[in-house]
Amino acid sequence: MKYEGFELEKKAAYAIADMMVLVAKTAPKGRGLDNVVTLVLDREDKDALSSEMRKIAKETGADFFERDAGNVDNSHLVVMIGVRDNPTGLSCGLCGFGSCAEAKKAGSKCAFNITDLGIAIGSAVSVAADHRIDNRVMFSAGAAASRLKIFTDDVKICFGIPLSSSSKSVFFDRSAV
Repeated sequence: MKYEGFELEKKAAYAIADMMVLVAKTAPKGRGLDNVVTLVLDREDKDALSSEMRKIAKETGADFFERDAGNVDNSHLVVMIGVRDNPTGLSCGLCGFGSCAEAKKAGSKCAFNITDLGIAIGSAVSVAADHRIDNRVMFSAGAAASRLKIFTDDVKICFGIPLSSSSKSVFFDRSAV
């Protein structure tokens, strides 16, 4: 049987995405509480994400949403990593409030959860880097995913990491700021 390069590249991208999801899950968590959630978007779900990114670009005038939507279009898939809005109960004050209850009422986000999200994203992209697949952490993909409600309602913050294999990274010469 003969396998074409593009199909093998795509298959490898899925395998790398699986590993990225794994390391996001196993990344260290503050207080040992796991509020990190992951999923992978491809095909029509990926297309819906890039379409929503373009809508945001038109509504806000933020051209980078349009640029990033093109990057998503030129990627095999998008690894999504988010965090549940679930304060630790420590009432540490790092969020600026005296207690977790006050913070939740005010709509603030738990510093532990945000830190855990950052560590999970860093762990995931390190796997992508180790496997030399082109990737980019995108706030814009997370904003569009939030509007599309791809996660449960308790996930208020998420980021997208598209994975691409091409002879030149689609994420390199990004002119729109």
